[in-house]
Amino acid sequence: MKISYDSHADTAYIQLSDVEPDFAEEGPDGITFDMTEDGKLMGIEILDASKKFPIATLHKYEWEEEELEEEPA
Repeated sequence: MKISYDSHADTAYIQLSDVEPDFAEEGPDGITFDMTEDGKLMGIEILDASKKFPIATLHKYEWEEEELEEEPA
């Protein structure tokens, strides 16, 4: 998961996958969902982001997916 914020546009984007979305579905309150044809959520765009949550905490929740190795039994 990657999170970005554009302060000039006051827009946050939460990228959930590296897969390119097929279309965007507009949701309530300036939120757009990027989806694939088979209904998987690839990303979320949030307009007027600073009015919806504290921007200073935005990147505290960002992480990169890591491969987990199974430990031998």
